Amino acid sequence: MRPADVGACVDFFALLGFARVDPPETLRDRAAWVERDGTQVHLLFVDDPVTPPRGHLAVVVDDYDATLAALRDAGFDPDPRQQHWGAPRAFVRDPSGARVEVMASPPPASR
Repeated sequence: MRPADVGACVDFFALLGFARVDPPETLRDRAAWVERDGTQVHLLFVDDPVTPPRGHLAVVVDDYDATLAALRDAGFDPDPRQQHWGAPRAFVRDPSGARVEVMASPPPASR
């Protein structure tokens, strides 16, 4: 992401239950980190971000419906998809353009 998008990206991840944490001193000029329950997302700074053509971050949320409502209220447009493992899921783009899957529950192997 562009360094100018840090605030918007941190705010986006806050909607998914993440809070900003400090990366090691040697990485502070190259990344912003967010964390939830020991899981970290490292947001790397680049001048010209490129959205990968494949792959995405998948995040299981405690209250799926409330999270999607909060994303919509903040101006994001979650795209609900076919349920997997009997649970709803949706895709949304963060402010940097990265694709994020929001899941109501983890895959069966993770439960």
